[in-house]
Amino acid sequence: MTTQQAPAIQVQGLEKSYKDLRVLRGVDFDVARGSIFALLGSNGAGKTTAVKILSTLLKADAGTARVNGFDVATQAAGVRESISLTGQFAAVDEILSGRENLVLVARLRHLRNPGRIADDLLARFSLTDAAARKVGTYSGGMRRRLDIAMSLIGNPPVIFLDEPTTGLDPQARIEVWQAVKELAVQGTTVLLTTQYLDEAEHLADRIAILHEGRIIVNGTLTELKQLLPPAKVEYVEKQPTLEDVFLTLVGTDGKNGDARRTPQVSTDQ
Repeated sequence: MTTQQAPAIQVQGLEKSYKDLRVLRGVDFDVARGSIFALLGSNGAGKTTAVKILSTLLKADAGTARVNGFDVATQAAGVRESISLTGQFAAVDEILSGRENLVLVARLRHLRNPGRIADDLLARFSLTDAAARKVGTYSGGMRRRLDIAMSLIGNPPVIFLDEPTTGLDPQARIEVWQAVKELAVQGTTVLLTTQYLDEAEHLADRIAILHEGRIIVNGTLTELKQLLPPAKVEYVEKQPTLEDVFLTLVGTDGKNGDARRTPQVSTDQ
């Protein structure tokens, strides 16, 4: 199987412990090229640990992992050239403008035409109008979009987004979701970690649920929904109206089923 045909990410039997705490207990999953894969789990499930191993920031105790065809343990340099990692909080310089942040990263990576690269990414992430503004004036969603744009400098084929919408308001989350969708449209492979079910549901082509260090289910949203039988609604609870109360208390006329006339309040003594 060639690198082009192989999954962008391949994980088999991944294990990691911190002293007596077993964080990963034999994790297996593949991520297809150009897809969005969500690693869904609660806090402490092992999501960030898995991402750190895949991005060569941490060594696994057991198991193997390949990213873009490179083994994370023996070919770390190849992995690092193939990926970008965006953490839970935007790593942007608030004193610089949005454009200056992008130009700086492009220059640090010794790329040609850093200005053009910055302008292209600003347009791609709908930040052109804010290009000259200091990032300190940006909203949370704008900062996160800029952070993702910075991570794409150099066109890495694989990007890791570790809980990218943590701390964002609903509108900012939607902005980031759109940016992530655009990544896949452009052919980038995205591994997304999240604890938000709606985020995984909106974005992912496949979802793996990581629980207590193990993948307990892995599939498309449709496949996951098929694991549970559809709910049958037996009745719909409704608060009674005054009419309901009255008819229940006084009953109806047995002959025609009409409600009895509302009794009039007597003023006779």
